[in-house]
Amino acid sequence: MAPIRRKPTRAVRVGHVQIGGGAPIAVQSMAATKTQDIEATVRQVQLIHDAGADVIRIACDSRQDVEALAEVRARTRDHLVNGKAPTLSVDLQENYRLAEIVAPHVDKIRYNPGHLHHHEKSKSIRDKVAYIADIAVKHDIALRVGVNCGSVDPEKSAKFGDDDVGAMVESALEHSQMLDDLGFNRFVVSLKDSDWRKVLEGNRRFSAQRPDVPLHLGVTEAGMPPDGIIKTRIAFEQLIAEGIGDTIRVSLTLPFEDKGQEITVGRELLDDIQNGRFRSVPANFGEGLNIISCPSCSRVENEQFIVLAQDVKQMAAYAQDHKVTIAIMGCRVNGPGETDDADIGLWCGPLGVNLKHGEEVVGHFPYDSVLNEAHVLLDRVIAEKAGV
Repeated sequence: MAPIRRKPTRAVRVGHVQIGGGAPIAVQSMAATKTQDIEATVRQVQLIHDAGADVIRIACDSRQDVEALAEVRARTRDHLVNGKAPTLSVDLQENYRLAEIVAPHVDKIRYNPGHLHHHEKSKSIRDKVAYIADIAVKHDIALRVGVNCGSVDPEKSAKFGDDDVGAMVESALEHSQMLDDLGFNRFVVSLKDSDWRKVLEGNRRFSAQRPDVPLHLGVTEAGMPPDGIIKTRIAFEQLIAEGIGDTIRVSLTLPFEDKGQEITVGRELLDDIQNGRFRSVPANFGEGLNIISCPSCSRVENEQFIVLAQDVKQMAAYAQDHKVTIAIMGCRVNGPGETDDADIGLWCGPLGVNLKHGEEVVGHFPYDSVLNEAHVLLDRVIAEKAGV
């Protein structure tokens, strides 16, 4: 097999894994369990590592999460696959100040530029980035600048208005330049959205201006198989065929015990691309019913979210020819904002589900009754779009 031709990017070391610099495309996944459930998270890390993951990400949103992460690291350090222990990355969520206590336990930190404004609002973004970069140098770890269309820096959103891809690209370029100016170049960038079209546009625009920076590809909240795999495949086939992409994540809504499937699917996609097995895509793909759902992570407050997503998909099957978007989100971080652009949004809390019609909150319903409410709302949306 001939290697996949890629644009030459600089090499970034993440533990024993190299990203960019001509290294094979790395495949990543994320633990879906609550980080403080140490037993479940250890099992999840081992399961994903056994599936062949190069990097495994874990979310940390509190000091208690960090304490649990330290135990997870200690208990998985000797779980070897091909002689290598799991390479761990951490997602700082909204609290960048956790970087200092997280860093000793991981190989990479991911921060979202759109979340840096949440804490210490009097401090400049550059000072916050400098703090994170300094921690990374002290602990010999890498960084990922993870930009997401659904949570772009408010100033960028205000500047670009409806051009959320433009806001995403400018944010990624700005943070790359900040890190360069700080003398820190051990970083990768990701530009993600649940719409594969925006993933294509954003990564192409960024790569054209910063071809040296390794890119992490992913269609975030792609949803459930097979739709989520198809959306991801479309984006990966086009970008990787153009030489763009040094590491990938397939984000699927799956039961916790099946999270290794993200790695299996990712490797299959890369193998297909390498061997020229591209899939044709109907011209009208994505024009009808579009169901967006997050891949689940430690932020999910009720595992019933996964069952609900599957039930919504089955319930809404009758509307497959209607141009309706339904977003099902599993936590308070992504739920409120990333359901705003959907016709129908369900963001799930510990005891119930917030049902939305666009930005309007219709109500808060128990898990065992929200499906009927969503069905009623779906009929209403279809009627509205038909002008009835």
